[in-house]
Amino acid sequence: MSVKLKWLGKQAAAPVGLTWGVPWKEGELLRGDSLVLYSEAAGMENVASASALRVQSWPTAFWPDGSIKWSAHAAVGSSDSGSFQLELAKQAAASVQELDAAAEGEQPILKVVTTDESIIVDTGVIVCTFPRSGRGVIRSIKRGEQELCSGGDLVCLKESRNQLHGALTLQEEPFHGFVHTAVVEQDGPVRSVIKLTGKHRASYNLSQSADPNKPNQQNVVRVSPSREWIPFTLRFYLYAGLDAIRLVHTFFYDGNPHADYIKGLGLSLAVPMRGPLYNRHVRLAGNDGGFLRESPKSLHTRRTKGKYRELFERQAAGEAVAFDAEEDAYFLGLLENSAVWDDFKLVQHSADHYVVMKRTKAECCWLKAGEGSRAEGLAYIGSEGGGLAAGMRNFWKKHPASLELRHTAASSAELNVWFWSPDAPAMDLRHYDTQTYVESAYEGSEELRATPYGIANTNELTLWCTAATPDEEGLAHRLAENQSPAQLVCEPEYLHEARAFGIWSLPDRSTAAKAQLEERLDGIVAFYQAEVEQRRWYGFWDFGDFMHSYDPVRHVWNYDLGGCAWQNSELVPNMWLWLMFMRSGREDVFRLAEAMTRHTSEVDVYHFGEYAGLGSRHNVVHWGCGCKEARIAMAGLHRYYYYLTADERIGDMLDEVKDADYSTVVLDPMRAYFPKDEHRTHIRVGPDWAAFSSNWMTRWERFEDTVYRDKIVTGINSIKQAKYRLISGPTYGYDPATNVLTPFGEDNYGRHLAICMGAPQVWFELAMMLKDPEWEDMMGELGVYYNWTQEQKDELTGGEISDSRFEHPVLSIAITAYGAFRRQDAATAAFAWQTLLGNAFARTDLLGEAVLVQNIRSMMEIDWINTNEAAQWSLNTIISLELIPEALPAMEKELSRR
Repeated sequence: MSVKLKWLGKQAAAPVGLTWGVPWKEGELLRGDSLVLYSEAAGMENVASASALRVQSWPTAFWPDGSIKWSAHAAVGSSDSGSFQLELAKQAAASVQELDAAAEGEQPILKVVTTDESIIVDTGVIVCTFPRSGRGVIRSIKRGEQELCSGGDLVCLKESRNQLHGALTLQEEPFHGFVHTAVVEQDGPVRSVIKLTGKHRASYNLSQSADPNKPNQQNVVRVSPSREWIPFTLRFYLYAGLDAIRLVHTFFYDGNPHADYIKGLGLSLAVPMRGPLYNRHVRLAGNDGGFLRESPKSLHTRRTKGKYRELFERQAAGEAVAFDAEEDAYFLGLLENSAVWDDFKLVQHSADHYVVMKRTKAECCWLKAGEGSRAEGLAYIGSEGGGLAAGMRNFWKKHPASLELRHTAASSAELNVWFWSPDAPAMDLRHYDTQTYVESAYEGSEELRATPYGIANTNELTLWCTAATPDEEGLAHRLAENQSPAQLVCEPEYLHEARAFGIWSLPDRSTAAKAQLEERLDGIVAFYQAEVEQRRWYGFWDFGDFMHSYDPVRHVWNYDLGGCAWQNSELVPNMWLWLMFMRSGREDVFRLAEAMTRHTSEVDVYHFGEYAGLGSRHNVVHWGCGCKEARIAMAGLHRYYYYLTADERIGDMLDEVKDADYSTVVLDPMRAYFPKDEHRTHIRVGPDWAAFSSNWMTRWERFEDTVYRDKIVTGINSIKQAKYRLISGPTYGYDPATNVLTPFGEDNYGRHLAICMGAPQVWFELAMMLKDPEWEDMMGELGVYYNWTQEQKDELTGGEISDSRFEHPVLSIAITAYGAFRRQDAATAAFAWQTLLGNAFARTDLLGEAVLVQNIRSMMEIDWINTNEAAQWSLNTIISLELIPEALPAMEKELSRR
């Protein structure tokens, strides 16, 4: 048993920490099995010529028989590694002991020590100390004898607004990160993960005259525990032998959007400064690989000539320079009389503009040093003995962001990473209106419920602790890693063979029809990649999402039309993008799906409060719709990223939704259709119970928690008791305490939402775990029945169920193809392909047929585009190519004719 792994994108240019996931067939990998990782240099094809790397492995999901369904792994990959091979130790060319001994000599072991007050992590290159409680999130970072960071603090600037005498006054107040708990989630030997949780607390100053009995009292900053807000989680990832620290920061909004405005949100790092000012170095990344290269004391003067020009060039390159006190006395005098630049900053105001500025003193003006379009989000400050670099992922895509280097001429500088820049207007989380527009604007509820209370946002950054100022090559390596972090992935063929995430097909261009379908599938992704750019779907709260539907009159997406604006995972575009990645292995598709996962799992979901575990239906504002539903937050949308990358933050989110069904008692999803009665709440088999089942399946497989397996089984048994099984309903009475679905009618609501919000994709994989033939037969029966004529339906149900309840055939094709496959029903298979091939997405080359239009600027347009069908047509085509490919050749003439 051997698994080949590859770099997701380009091979890393320097040693990097790697974490990735691998799926396994049931019974293939057992508990206690040891795995060996080989690194193969580019061009090497056999294990005998490969070198062994130390690998840290852990299970992330289990099959019902106790074997491992998904495993996660961590290693340090070198720049000369072309590919990797993961093998069972008993199949390895050398013994595990020999491999460990070889690795022992080459790779340092990471060590973690926990004391009463601190958690100390030693990578072999740097030593990091984190607090277990109290103010601040980093105590220190040392490299050898040099301290490169003497403290790190989360900062939240709160803006208060007061209307006095008709004038609006603004007041800013700082809050600082206060750690409540610290947990060592992993302690090596390759990878360590430290998780801090807490809230931001208000600070207040005691001035020198605050207490007349203590005339020599110094200014002291204290925190007020009674004034806390903005919860956070912050994870630190460290790898053996590396000087880099990855941070994943999540903040949760728990304020009143009409009163509590966030003016700034970020991380402040104290960096000790040593040596003369001219040997201190500042770097701020612009665009196209360029950097602002400055020093607090530049050697550039009107007299910088000859050898001083050469010294100036060395200074600009980041080298330390030296002077002779006597020989260079005149030039040193010039330097003494030249400006000291204390502060530098780069502010990314929008997706298309940043400005770089510097100043000498706080009471003086900022001087513009340059501007550009899309800064790459990297800053460095250092002096003799080393320094600190920080890179923020998706810097310009999640504007407004900024990087600041303050007090560079002092004994301690500040490196401030602002996720939300204080140079921008404060966050405005209010809704766009004070009422809803259900009929005119497709908003889902007469109730407003447009609250951001409980939503979140996650940002990622990396710190590099350098022994000296990085040269051009070192900066380039860090830029590349910041923009596209190194990631290992399995080959698509392996993922497909292992049946990772259920039923889907590999690309196949063996016939004209299949080739054209593959072109269309790739073309839809390419179209949306282009739309993200030309429509500027960027910004702190928006990046990662697509829009819902299009207005051909104004030539814009319906950004202002209630429920027709942001998609918010409606009709599961997440699933579409992840399947497109898995069948292709393409990095650009992975990044598209990754961004959507980060967004939809945080911004569109309630992480606490009365709607905990639910998400907001599509709307102009992401949290604006009055419909709060489990389908938006369900684990089935986000588990792809978790299992492929072992991302702990997504793991948190998967845990958050496990009991989302209890929130439907607070907010009945069918309250507009069914009044309060003897049932605690009312839910549909899909999307509600399907979402619950995805949450429960994920909990069951991750922790072998059979309580959640039994919830699924109870629900399935309830559906089995319905008169027509999955065809009945689809709305049931529901009690989360018992998990029983109580039927109250065979035809009480439309069916299309039951099969287009991810239910088939979840249920197909669930069937692999349950091995319940009746459940599989029920799904097959529904798939065949869905698109029957009324006469055919009446033969089974005697007219009890109306054909009008089964709408939008194109949305049903995943379950229809499953029914055709399971029941070997050629007519149903033909109908499935006829529906897919007759759809506009099958007939249109989107990029090729887009036309140039003018709104605020020139744009390319497909005037009938909508993300609902783009996602569903793609998903259903991918699944049909796996289940019923033999029926497609019969449709080739039909495709050619069309």
